[in-house]
Amino acid sequence: MLDCAMQNLKLSHNPLIQYRPIRTSDLEVLQKIHGDLFPIRYESEFFQNVVNGRGIVSWGAVDRNRPNGQNDELIGFVTARTVLAKDSDIEDFLRYDSSRSEQTLVYILTLGVADSYRNLGIASSLIHEVIKYASNIPICRAVYLHVISYNNPAIYLYKKMYFQCVRRLPAFYFINGQHYDAYLFIYYVNGGRSPCSPLELVKLLVTCAKSGFKTVAAKLWTKEERKPSKWPKSKESGSLLPTKHNRRMSTEGAVSQFV
Repeated sequence: MLDCAMQNLKLSHNPLIQYRPIRTSDLEVLQKIHGDLFPIRYESEFFQNVVNGRGIVSWGAVDRNRPNGQNDELIGFVTARTVLAKDSDIEDFLRYDSSRSEQTLVYILTLGVADSYRNLGIASSLIHEVIKYASNIPICRAVYLHVISYNNPAIYLYKKMYFQCVRRLPAFYFINGQHYDAYLFIYYVNGGRSPCSPLELVKLLVTCAKSGFKTVAAKLWTKEERKPSKWPKSKESGSLLPTKHNRRMSTEGAVSQFV
């Protein structure tokens, strides 16, 4: 898939963007971009799982017009994994058929684009790749992700792409000794849908907003604390503005930088 974008003022050439799977040869660059963009550091196991496709699917963006032999070097990426709907924390936002325990979801882990390639539509194209992937899995019902509450550009992007913002989660992230809220976004595929009507969903969101989501958040945290999982308790994804610090993230925990 090609995306011929307008020239970015930060670039000295006209980019020609192509999307491809992430490969083992991308490991070093993938680690560098994550380090440049995200406020946490990831353990090497996370990157090994990405480049080797162990439980994670991924797509990378490259600029075929990039000079100096860098025309196959990653300038953007998205990573995701498939989870069982019954084991997810969004089961209450699905019209879920308990008799079909095999139904799945796709969870976006990280999304990032190098600074000089922002505002070229690359992030949108990467998200489209995830949606297309999920849509081609007959038993998949939705794509979902978390976004930190202050990242207005990311929130705008997901709404523009018809993701539904269905919940605000207080103190969802803990970064640099500070708690941050997150929004939960869902994009339904293959006939997946909310368990309530659009009007009922709006009423639910208004009620939750007025109450500060305290009850919902308490139930969610209690449920998450009880649930055994090989994934870390630090949540997988969200769209964070880049800051630097030295905290390391366990294997699959992830936060993402949208561009």
